[in-house]
Amino acid sequence: MKEVKYLMQAIEKQEAILKLPVIRMEIDYELMNLYEAMQAEDTAEMEKIKKRLEKLRTELNEMTVDHDE
Repeated sequence: MKEVKYLMQAIEKQEAILKLPVIRMEIDYELMNLYEAMQAEDTAEMEKIKKRLEKLRTELNEMTVDHDE
């Protein structure tokens, strides 16, 4: 049973490693959108983007903490 547990952990780590660049690209994209919203002085859009960025940051932090363990 321990082998299955270690195998599942290895698969989860590999998935996290593969997903990290995708999350970073999503963050870059949202930062670009935030800049455009700031230029347009669209405060409602800025707030939406900030919330998405917060979720992405949290997800990235969780993955990097899991990856470090």
